[in-house]
Amino acid sequence: MIIVYDQMQVLVGPQLRALADVLAGGPASVADAPSLCEGWALRHVVAHMTMAARYDVSAFMAELAAVGGDFGTLSEKVARRDGDLPFDLLLADLRSDTMAAWAPPGGGAAGALSHAVIHSLDITAAAGLPRAAEDRAVRLVLDGLAEDGASRHFGVSAAGLLLRATDLDWQWGRGPLVEAPAGDLVLALAARARPGIDLHVG
Repeated sequence: MIIVYDQMQVLVGPQLRALADVLAGGPASVADAPSLCEGWALRHVVAHMTMAARYDVSAFMAELAAVGGDFGTLSEKVARRDGDLPFDLLLADLRSDTMAAWAPPGGGAAGALSHAVIHSLDITAAAGLPRAAEDRAVRLVLDGLAEDGASRHFGVSAAGLLLRATDLDWQWGRGPLVEAPAGDLVLALAARARPGIDLHVG
């Protein structure tokens, strides 16, 4: 089935709002819990996810120029700095219309949905919280990572394996079976180490 831009983009906001709801329902200390992003607490991941809510194009380009055009350096800088904002404000940014409509340059709606789902899982899987992303969104991200080869961007491949989700109706590929919850499959395809999942690296 072909998923057009609007059909995919419309899913972005609900995933972000669901994550905000999960985090708002947790203890105050949840903001400082470690995430699956090395060296980042949950608050840093949320700050990274919501950059577009606080920086318009001109502000973003100014920030990027200040670090010599290195987006990795900028991501680290903004996550650290904005992660110190009140957590309630960061959750409000997750719920914002700006983030629901945002898409990364060159990534489009698929990139926006992947960004929302993968980083949401970076948070919920690390903190032992329920998966916030809905099944349809997770399936689309799995399809993109596996079928479209987007996992190669992360330096991993599932070629020669049969991947099957244990908690929703999704499978891909042929070969030795790798079964896991859908969220763990997303994370593994995005180069996050998950128990019992061994994908090809490089």
